[in-house]
Amino acid sequence: MILELADFSILPNQNAAFEEAIKRGIKTVIARSEGFEGFKLNRCIENSERYVLQIFWTTLEDHTVGFRESPAFGQWRAIVGPFFASPPVVQHFDLVAKSA
Repeated sequence: MILELADFSILPNQNAAFEEAIKRGIKTVIARSEGFEGFKLNRCIENSERYVLQIFWTTLEDHTVGFRESPAFGQWRAIVGPFFASPPVVQHFDLVAKSA
């Protein structure tokens, strides 16, 4: 399993609308993508305009090719992109260790 980590900074006073857009975008677009295994959305305590979205994919290619190179990516960005204060930083991770 691959972890996609997306770090977002959003426009001021848009928290509720952004959180709703993320949930809607996951449900209507990303969850229908091949290899999607789940997600978590976290809001920063010290800076409420910063969010970290974790999306779990079966393979790296499920995200980088299957999703990012499909029309679904444009649909996703149309839903969440208007809230961005700056482009998100997106990176991918392999699991190295975990608790029991």
